[in-house]
Amino acid sequence: MNLYGNMRDTDSETSCVCDLRSDTLTRPGKAMREAISSASVGDDVYGEDPTVNTLELRTAELLGKEAAVFFPTGTQSNLAAIMAHCGRGDEVIVGNGYHIYCHEAAGASVLAGLSLNPVPIEAGGEITPLTVKSAIKDDDPHYARSRLLCLENTVDGRAVAIEHMQAAAQAARDAGLGVHLDGARFFNATTALDCDPQVLANCADSVSVCMSKGLGAPVGSVLTGSKTLIRQARRNRKILGGAMRQAGVLAAAALYALDHHLPDLAQDHVRAAKLAKELRDLDVGDVRLGTNMVFFTPAGEHHAPLLAHMHKTGVRIGGQSPAIRMVLHRDLTDAGLEQAIAAFKSYYTG
Repeated sequence: MNLYGNMRDTDSETSCVCDLRSDTLTRPGKAMREAISSASVGDDVYGEDPTVNTLELRTAELLGKEAAVFFPTGTQSNLAAIMAHCGRGDEVIVGNGYHIYCHEAAGASVLAGLSLNPVPIEAGGEITPLTVKSAIKDDDPHYARSRLLCLENTVDGRAVAIEHMQAAAQAARDAGLGVHLDGARFFNATTALDCDPQVLANCADSVSVCMSKGLGAPVGSVLTGSKTLIRQARRNRKILGGAMRQAGVLAAAALYALDHHLPDLAQDHVRAAKLAKELRDLDVGDVRLGTNMVFFTPAGEHHAPLLAHMHKTGVRIGGQSPAIRMVLHRDLTDAGLEQAIAAFKSYYTG
């Protein structure tokens, strides 16, 4: 078993009635598959895929940016953006719990020759302006040049308040730094904050938005920013091996998600709140709720047997420790959630 709760058995996929490991597990439904199969396509490297072009234009307009480029993954989108902002030997200031620092295999250092400077984040997931200012290095040949601040929203499910985002970004801009936002769950944040996407996007010069998490597309992220930055990011995508050909079949799924799935994110948050309440009522461990995520910390001796028990009942949860992350998503039914709650209760009540 690994941290994703993969029991590595031979059970058929139908044995799982509720999979809470991640919102990346969503699968395209019939209507999305029809959009995929009927997509108009061309060669995107030549700029001739009409569906990719439509997705890029739509996302840029939605976030209030000049341009956008479609990537196969969010990790590659973030890396290409960082490379567009910085040169080799430059420094990137980033939260010490943010995905770019913790979960992207240090790609900015390995592939782009950049120095990642991790700084503390607050309880709400934000970086304070004072932390930003303190991290920026003097213009001295002994130091890496501070060039970019990387923000994130949501952070482990927490929707960072707009005023915190704006304050951190302003501190960076006042010092001449660029600002990039890892918005893997960007629309979960705007849903929780009840704000226009452009308000959050305006906190950064470039924003990466993932289509394959809560929105339910099978693959892809879109990077938005100025025309100049996106032109460089598109070149970086080629360098990183991410240029695609008839990618309209993927872009069509993302467009369908933008057209039909955005309102459903609020329901994921409601279901997460219900799961969190039920776990708190059991009073068997710490419970933290944020947008579509619930983090449950049971007593250490319960981790392995709890995962095994849940698996036997058709419910899959992550294997993280000490806090187990559970993510609510569009493929989860009310019946599946009820079965998950019942499985928790049966484990703890015998």
